[in-house]
Amino acid sequence: MIMRASVSLPPARVEAYAWQEQGRCRGMDSEKFFTDDRDQNQKRRVSRTRDAKELCAGGPVITQCLEHALAVPENHGVWGGTTA
Repeated sequence: MIMRASVSLPPARVEAYAWQEQGRCRGMDSEKFFTDDRDQNQKRRVSRTRDAKELCAGGPVITQCLEHALAVPENHGVWGGTTA
């Protein structure tokens, strides 16, 4: 029998990230938002980055996502419609 610890976040922490539930990216493969720097095909990287930014554009939580990315900071991927 495998025992798993139950982990729960404090209510304030859950509230701080509640905006993520409303993101257009919710449930999507994270690969859409992170390019592989080892990928030698620059055209592909540019295309994937453009597609991710377009998905974010006009999203209901783009501001909260960008604020998160700047505060943490998120140094990789597309966050809040922009890159690092």
